[in-house]
This record gives sequence, structure tokens and C-alpha cells, in this order.
Amino acid sequence: MGYHSIAFFSGFLLDLVLGDPYWLPHPVRLIGALIAGLEKRIRKWGKKNVNQDTMEFWQGAGLVLIVTTSVGTGAFVLLFLAYRLHPYAGMIVEAIMTYQILAVKCLRVESMKVYQCLKEGDLAKARTAVSMIVGRDTACLDEEGVAKAAIETVAENTCDGVIAPMLLLAAGGPVLGFFYKAVNTMDSMIGYHNEKYLYFGKVAARLDDVLNFIPARISAILMIIASFLAGKPFCSKNALKIYKRDRRKHASPNSAQTEAVCAGALGIRLAGDASYFGKIVKKPYIGEARRRAEYEDIRRANHLMYLTAWLCEILCIWMIL
Repeated sequence: MGYHSIAFFSGFLLDLVLGDPYWLPHPVRLIGALIAGLEKRIRKWGKKNVNQDTMEFWQGAGLVLIVTTSVGTGAFVLLFLAYRLHPYAGMIVEAIMTYQILAVKCLRVESMKVYQCLKEGDLAKARTAVSMIVGRDTACLDEEGVAKAAIETVAENTCDGVIAPMLLLAAGGPVLGFFYKAVNTMDSMIGYHNEKYLYFGKVAARLDDVLNFIPARISAILMIIASFLAGKPFCSKNALKIYKRDRRKHASPNSAQTEAVCAGALGIRLAGDASYFGKIVKKPYIGEARRRAEYEDIRRANHLMYLTAWLCEILCIWMIL
């Protein structure tokens, strides 16, 4: 195995073991701080005689250009200097950067906090826990609603937080991986379809859609295979059926891909109307309600996510070699 394949596999294992401990500084938090700081400054730019929507669009485009260029350049310089110092130093730095780009254990840890609260019967704490990982309003969710929100987050982020960055790491190393994380972080911060970000966040949202288009579909295929390997209580046949039927039932061209597979594999119904910033957003249902979603489905969704991640790891190692 070459340096890059060793670094790639080592970074994956580091993520599985360490996750994202709060005491450890994380580059994504720095990227988030960069985005927030630049947004305040960039919004002050512009001319009074220019259409407000047009100005916000170009301000947002400028933010995307500055952030992606800065993050990509920073990653390239750090990796280049490490490999110039010594191949082993480069391999270690690349492994650490790979670890910081992936979010397998972090996704499991945060969603399992919701699981534990629901298992203990503490709905108030469960609502608080799930509010940390979803963008919707959670104060009025019942137990099933909280469980579904956590399951949907695990399913959707199997692509965003695991498979997509893994594939891009395999294709272009940490430079492309951090480029993706910069775009994905911008999408999560400014990619909203509300009055404040409708035009300002449009470029970030569209670029995120483009980068996730192929990975989302690969994620879905790998998750269907994972549902077959997982055995009971997962149903790969139903996962494939719901995927074919419901994979386009989302405003995003990518989000329903893995959600549909997960819903089908578990035999539950996900999505539907949700409240954002006090307003109800109409959404189609994904899946069939063969039974009610329960807190155990959060654990099952994580099991499916881990199997999918391992399948992708094997695929990526093969790509690198």
C-alpha cells in the first residue's frame, strides 16, 4: 500500500475511534468562523443603485470564492510542506486531515444522545438533543417525531458527512476533501430558502448540490447493499423499492436518495411537513408506514450507516490502489 492509501485508511480508523471530541480544535469550526466573519463584512459591500437581490447573489458568490480558495490553498500548502519535510510526516498529516474531514463516529454519538433520552423517557431532553443536529423546530415534536428527525439526520448525513467526503478524499486527497467541507459548511450556514439567504446563499447551495449529486447516488446504492448484509430487521428488497419510488421526493436533488433507502430498509415513513423558524414547510412523505418509527430505529439507522461507510472505505481503497 502507498502512502496515500495508508493515510486514507488510518484517517478512517481514527474517526471511528476518536470521533469529534469537544476539547479537540476542529477545522470545520474554523471554517464556520471564517464564513460567519466574512458574511458580516461582505454584506457591507455593494452599491445602493443595484438591485438588492442581484447584489446579495454576487455577495454570496464572492463569499464562496474566498472561502473555498482559502481553505483549499491552506490544505494544499500544509500537505505539500509536510511531504517535503518527509514522506512519513506527509502521511501522518494526511491521515489526520482525512480523520478531520470524516464524521462517522460524531454522527453516531450525537444521534445516540437522542436515542438515550428517548429510551429513558425524557422527551424534553430528547427534543433538546435532536435540536443540536437538525435545522427544524423541535419544541412541539412528539416521541415519534423526535426519533424520525434523528433517523433522517443519520440517513441524509450518511452522504454529506461520510460517503461524499470519503469519495472526494479518494479522488483528490485532503485538498478536495476540505474544499468539499468548506462548501458543505457554507450550505449548512447560508443555504437556506428564507428571506435572509434566498439569494445570498444560492451559489453555496447549488454548488453543494453539484458536489453531492454523484456521491448521493453512490451512497444510496451502497446503503441498499448494506441493508442486505445487515440481515434482520432490515429489508433490502423494500429498501430498493422505496428508493426507486421516493428518491426524488425532496426539494434537494440529493437528500431523499439515502433517506428513501433508510425508510425502506426500516419499514417506516420519514419526512413529511416540518416547522422551520416558526413556519410549516410542506414536504412529501418518504417510505411506507408499515409501523411507527421508534427510538430503536435510531440505533438501526446508525448500524446501516456504519456498514455503508465500511463498504465505501473498501471501494475507495480500491480506487486509490
